[in-house]
Amino acid sequence: MPKNIEEKILKLREELRIHNYNYYVLDNPTISDYEFDLMLKELEKLELENPQYFDPNSPTQRVGGEITKKFKTVTHKNRMYSLANSYSKEDLIDWEKRTVKLLGTNDVEYTCELKYDGASINLYYKEGKLLSAVTRGDGVEGDDVTANVRTIKSVPLVLQHDFVDEFEIRGEIILPLDGFNKMNEERIDIGEEPYKNPRNTASGSLKLLDSREVAKRPLDCLLYHVVANSYPKSTHFDILNEARKIGFKVPEAIEVCKTIDAVFNFIEKWDEKRYSLPYDTDGIVVKVNSLAQQDELGYTAKAPRWAIAYKFETEQESTILKEITYQVGRTGAITPVANLEPVELAGTIVKRASLHNADQIEKLDIRVGDTVYVEKGGEIIPKIVGVDFNKRPQNSETTNYITHCPDCNTQLVRNEGDAKHYCPNEYGCPTQITSRIQHFISRKAMNIDGLGAETIELLFKEGLIHNYADLYDLKEEQIIPLERMAEKSAKNIILGIQKSKEIPFEKVLFALGIRFVGETVAKKLAKYFKSIDALLSASFEELITVDEIGDKIAESVLNFSSNLINIQLIDRLKSYGVQLEVSEESLEGKTEVLTGQVFVVSGVFTEFNRNDLKKSIEDNGGKVASSISKKTNYVIAGDNMGPSKLAKAESLGIPIISELDYMAMLENN
Repeated sequence: MPKNIEEKILKLREELRIHNYNYYVLDNPTISDYEFDLMLKELEKLELENPQYFDPNSPTQRVGGEITKKFKTVTHKNRMYSLANSYSKEDLIDWEKRTVKLLGTNDVEYTCELKYDGASINLYYKEGKLLSAVTRGDGVEGDDVTANVRTIKSVPLVLQHDFVDEFEIRGEIILPLDGFNKMNEERIDIGEEPYKNPRNTASGSLKLLDSREVAKRPLDCLLYHVVANSYPKSTHFDILNEARKIGFKVPEAIEVCKTIDAVFNFIEKWDEKRYSLPYDTDGIVVKVNSLAQQDELGYTAKAPRWAIAYKFETEQESTILKEITYQVGRTGAITPVANLEPVELAGTIVKRASLHNADQIEKLDIRVGDTVYVEKGGEIIPKIVGVDFNKRPQNSETTNYITHCPDCNTQLVRNEGDAKHYCPNEYGCPTQITSRIQHFISRKAMNIDGLGAETIELLFKEGLIHNYADLYDLKEEQIIPLERMAEKSAKNIILGIQKSKEIPFEKVLFALGIRFVGETVAKKLAKYFKSIDALLSASFEELITVDEIGDKIAESVLNFSSNLINIQLIDRLKSYGVQLEVSEESLEGKTEVLTGQVFVVSGVFTEFNRNDLKKSIEDNGGKVASSISKKTNYVIAGDNMGPSKLAKAESLGIPIISELDYMAMLENN
């Protein structure tokens, strides 16, 4: 009998998966909703009576039920890059010319897809089952939202057929317009504020703590990119077709274009048709179709060279400029802000827009009381692009840029060649102080739980902190009496501060807020100098020998290290146990035997996957470049190495070695 029950459960699960795929992915139901519900209830009853057959990927688990207290931060196995944007056909033509030049051939075809306006997601499958779903985050790390994504009907929990044993597939979680409008009707009916736009609502849905609430929302998932160590097909288009066959919702609006003119035809077609789509789209993504050519083109520091986004013309509206105010940034940079009569733009209400700097205000002759044209740059950040001079009030006055800091009243400075004005009162300007502390505690830096911008402002206002080192002196009894605080909040803050002592050196270095030292630069400096003492005692000449460190960054580090206040803060952080040198654990297995050697990796490998091979090179002191140049020392070639890379390496006389040769090189050293 138990054998029959298990078979019945497995049979019901498989049938429900097929019906779910037909309904939510193919939009072609083969049974009625009533019949589907009867089958689902039968399966629920059998699983309840036979818990030994529980499966987290069963169709019954899509209703949610898991409560998440905090989303776990996960490092992406393969980085999620952003796309370079283009806003004109000229930009696309330039991109195509660069692509053809890098590949050394005119034999390039492209795929064109719609750019979906949702929340980016990375789904990880192994042996045909969904194991995790992680948000894009900063591209390197994201939040694990697996419990919530399991509730989305168009995301397959178990694949219908074999594909690749282990792979990631990326896409957008979206909220179709019909579902979004229905949600807003229901909210208005019960007297609640309607949601602003589908994109933000979809993104916010992924962060709901109760997956049962997520299950109530009509979310959808559109997939557009597969990442694996090996592929069953040789083109991006064919891979997506295979993904569609095994259960993924890959939109049909994708075409292979043999020429850039065909790309323009696709763009023109969808620029007109996009308004009839059931979801929002803000552009077209153009990709090189050949996977071998994608591999050959590689990546810049931020984006793939083999893909580009073409943004549709941005929506523009006019409104009244009521007031110009000024914000002080972490580095003392002053940003003028236009305060506007509220206007709806691309699905959101816009009340403020950046005016960038004094030159921009003067160039556009922007004045308070003007009717101004506002658009969203890349459909994200509102900006003023012009003035309707016909509507200018007769009594309008020219805008005079402020001369003193709006926060501490210190006279502003403007360095030669710099577009922005600065407040030089670095250690006395309250906004600069609190902004530096807020940067220090941020997720990409010390990632201190329980602390946010408002709490930092409150602690500073109450005189409990004056710099980021003061955080480590805080006591629970100091925090509890504060507004909106309680014993539990205080405990969480102190616990988060203590836990930050485990944050690795490269992130601490970024957290210090040295001007021009972003995440990538911090990693390079930490890897090279290995301790804060070595970094801060380095000369200008030594700093600029570090890969990608130029004069500007070197001068900034020297300015930081020559300031007594900074040295005192560093000494205090050391005394609290903050990681200010590379740990022994992170150095384990790493050598410097490849120092000064530049490698290019191309093709498919058997002993390594590509990421592990690149990591091995970097762990042993070498540098991985994406393209061959005179500076390249070795090309490590696998199967299907790009022909133009091969030709270029041979023409420059660069040694081409196998992965086994590389392994022998390490052993011999």
